[in-house]
Parts: sequence; structure tokens; C-alpha cells
Amino acid sequence: MTEEWLFINTKRQNPYFNMALDEALLNWVSEGKMKPVIRFYGWNPKTLSIGYFQKLEKEIDIEKVKDKEIGLVRRTTGGRGVLHDKELTYSVVVPESHPDMPNTVTEAYRVISGGLLEGFRQLGFDAEFAIPRTEEQRAKLKDPRSSVCFDAPSWYELVVEGRKVAGSAQTRQKGVILQHGSILQDVDVDELFDLFIYKNPRMREKMQAAFSDKAVAINDLSDRHVTIEEMEVAFYQGFEKALGIRLVPYELSNEQLQEVYAIADKYMSDEWTYRR
Repeated sequence: MTEEWLFINTKRQNPYFNMALDEALLNWVSEGKMKPVIRFYGWNPKTLSIGYFQKLEKEIDIEKVKDKEIGLVRRTTGGRGVLHDKELTYSVVVPESHPDMPNTVTEAYRVISGGLLEGFRQLGFDAEFAIPRTEEQRAKLKDPRSSVCFDAPSWYELVVEGRKVAGSAQTRQKGVILQHGSILQDVDVDELFDLFIYKNPRMREKMQAAFSDKAVAINDLSDRHVTIEEMEVAFYQGFEKALGIRLVPYELSNEQLQEVYAIADKYMSDEWTYRR
């Protein structure tokens, strides 16, 4: 019998709700109140999310973020800055003890990201996993020069024609794996790079050119416009196929939503956002 996981699509929400719901789902799965769950969502307004360990004031041009009326939120996961705008964002929340989940972070990435791989194939792309093969490539992963996510693929992230098409991050807390990430529909590279701090203009120019060589959005690869709705269908089917599961749509109760709103207060606070 095919295992059932829950599926939630919250569409476009504010950044604090988005991060709070991911945390709430982790709690509920940890407490045994909820089956493993996959969630799709978007962002309103467009938002810069920064990794848990990033030094905000050293790496991010906060005034530019404010001037452009872009949201700002710190994630519970590591990694670098991501501008969430025209994309499909996903979360996978599953117990570490699940029989199909490997013990190591990279191998769990491989299993979960199989859903992304199948989703890209559903859309007609020849996607593959990124596997850093040389010592030099592995060293770059440990010491990234850029504050910008998508600058280089990590283990088992998705590439098409050699360029990164999805960026993901993972955390393990309370016996639960939370992996979330961005699947780019379109990307404004100039706007993205406006939000970071550089030693000099030449450094920005060099990094931006390197980014464009290494990262790409779906509609930069496609000969037609791929909609968010098409992406939702493709990756829904992709996760079902790759994980061998059946997704069951789930609606949050009012009580659950109140819990999410309470958690969101943390993500709205300067104490959390400016913690590093």
C-alpha cells in the first residue's frame, strides 16, 4: 500500500508566516501530530531570506532592501541569501527515523531532491544532480566567496545544462528533517545583486557574471513561458513519483493557524533578524 503524506499549498504569503509555518510543521511532525508533509508556497512581498549563520549587516545592503520595499527574514536553515520572487518554494518535513530517509545530510538531500529531479523532467528538462567531483570543487562548497545562494550548486542540487536551477537548505531538529528550497521561474539578476555588499564595483561585476554562468531560471531555459501553476503540478507529481508516496491535500485548522501566527512574531523581531 502506498504511503500517504500530507500536502499543503499556501500560495503567496508574507515572509514571517512562511518561515513560521515551516517551523510549526517541524514541531507537529516531531510531536507525532502530523504525517510527513510537503508544502508549496510563494512570497508577498518579494523577500530576501538569509541563512541562519549569515552576518546580516556585513553582507546585506539593508538600506537597499528597505528602499526597494523588499521583505527580509532569517531562515532556520543555513546557506546564503535568496531573493524570493518569481519562484515556487517547497518544504519537505519528515522524521529522521523514516525508513526511506538516510542518516547523512547529503544522502537525505539526494532522496528528497529526487522529487525536484522528477519535477523538472515532468516539465521536459534534462535535469541532473550536481556532484562536486574534485577536491577543489568540494573546497569551494566549504568556503563560498559569495553571499548569494545559487552562486554554485551544492551536493545533489539540480542542474540543467550545467547551471543550477534549484537551491535548497536543510536542518535537523527535534528528530525531524526540514528541507526547503527555491525553484526559479524567472530571476532579475541586477535586482538580486543590488542587495549585497561588495568590496568594490569590480567585485560585484565579477560575481554577477559568474552567477549568470552558474545559475538559471526555468523560463531562461524554456522555449515557452512556464507558469507557476504548471510548476506546481509537475513538482507535485515529481515528489509522488520519486518518494513513492501519495500526497493528500490538507487544510490547516484555525487553531493551527493561531499557533503559526504566534511563532511568526519571532521572525518579525529584530532580535532574530539581526542576531549575527
